[in-house]
Amino acid sequence: MNKNYLKSSFLLSFSVLGLAVSAQNNFQQNKQSIYNEIINEVENKSQLEHLAFELLDEIGPRLVGSPEMQQAHSWVVDTYKKWNISAENVAYGEWKSWQRGTTQIEMTHPRIKSIDGMQLAWNANTKKAIEAEVVAMPIFQSKAEFETWTNSVKGKIVLISQYQKSGRPENQWKEHATEEDFTSFKKEKSDDLSAWNNSIKATGKTTREIVEYLETKGAVGFVQSFYTGTMGSNRIFYSFSKNTPMVDVSLEDYGLLHRLAINGKAPKLKINTQSKNLGTAKTFNTIATIPGKTKPNEYVMLSAHLDSWDGAQGATDNGTGTILMMEVARLIQKYAPNNDRTIVIGHWGSEEQGLNGSRAYIMDNPTEVQKIKVLFNQDSGTGRINYIGGQGFTQAYNYLGTWLQNVPENNRKHIKTDYPGMPQGGGTDNASFIAAGVPAFNLGTQNWDYGQYTWHTNRDTYDKIVFEELERNVITTTILTLEAANDQNEISNEKRVIPTNTEWPTVKEPKRNSKDY
Repeated sequence: MNKNYLKSSFLLSFSVLGLAVSAQNNFQQNKQSIYNEIINEVENKSQLEHLAFELLDEIGPRLVGSPEMQQAHSWVVDTYKKWNISAENVAYGEWKSWQRGTTQIEMTHPRIKSIDGMQLAWNANTKKAIEAEVVAMPIFQSKAEFETWTNSVKGKIVLISQYQKSGRPENQWKEHATEEDFTSFKKEKSDDLSAWNNSIKATGKTTREIVEYLETKGAVGFVQSFYTGTMGSNRIFYSFSKNTPMVDVSLEDYGLLHRLAINGKAPKLKINTQSKNLGTAKTFNTIATIPGKTKPNEYVMLSAHLDSWDGAQGATDNGTGTILMMEVARLIQKYAPNNDRTIVIGHWGSEEQGLNGSRAYIMDNPTEVQKIKVLFNQDSGTGRINYIGGQGFTQAYNYLGTWLQNVPENNRKHIKTDYPGMPQGGGTDNASFIAAGVPAFNLGTQNWDYGQYTWHTNRDTYDKIVFEELERNVITTTILTLEAANDQNEISNEKRVIPTNTEWPTVKEPKRNSKDY
């Protein structure tokens, strides 16, 4: 080997090293200035409302397999490209494709009334309206009693949910009722629930199996009311019936129909549902990338699921997480694109059916998963970030604690931490990565009555977003991401010793199709 070649190689290596050091020094020297610019843009030129409008108002709910879900994936890719961020949709399976249409529910006897409700996902359409008498499923003491009753459902629409005597939430009873009445209310509510659950148990079937069985006995439709405990809020999931209409209606209208039915007034409903069964469609994850400069093979990942249930717009589950991570990526690309580590943004599909998108990413990209040094996930509504657990990683305190010190005090003061904590086994997409040994942290948020009011309900709409809180989250998440992407120290994934009789979560296979779902 000649001396000139050695000299050139040395100079080239020195030059590359110099660029790497220069890039790192540039970020560290200008860090506070960069953060100030980002904070100023969030406070004065935030894109959150515009992103929410395009995703939630224009595209709408994003049920896996639906045309709207495909539209959302394409919109995310196109939006990133406008910001000069590389993004692509990666297929991992397929799902039944169904598109919601209009739902018309009318009571036609003993009086005319529009009924507040909607068809459940993946339910067959009626082609033409069906009209029939409504009957209520009684409390059963035995399987024989249930079997005898099923002979009476032919040609009838069946009410299959527990009747709620009061439509007022418990907090109102607690605040306004006498102590005696509140105690009585709680006892009666508990007793009624026990009686209903025991009745279902007596049939020897689950509610799904009851619906499927009643279809074979000639029932022509089903009405449920999956009340959350908050006025006007019902959970909207999927249909149990195969060929007959199944709808969810408001607590108020369900109660009306139930009272009329059990008092011998033979109410009638007309149901007209105009959904479309479109066969099957591919399922995707959308992956965006901001390449690292000096450690391109080490990743900091941002994570949020793109899909939703379709009882409303999927605003807080998980439109808020989606637009949060998109806005973070936009700001990084604009103000700090030259980071040491690569920043990857994962927008997962079919989280609602069992973390399918993120689990598929784990299974399909083992080499890439090994490159992920840390992950931040958001999937808990519209509130400010107020909790980060260590997820069982012993050194989480060292790096998360250091990074959090760079978050403005007005945001940081709300955040409680728990180190090392315990690994999360499910619930949202960071659990898929924890199982694979990745330090994957969920950014827990202030509740804002998420569990009862908007989570999987007909009230999860744009107007429930608190953009002031989301802006705080953008600042916090952007700074945590940049700190992680430019930390010169190794980011440890050492796991804690798990207590006796517990185990570290294991990697699970995703559902790659809707068979048996």
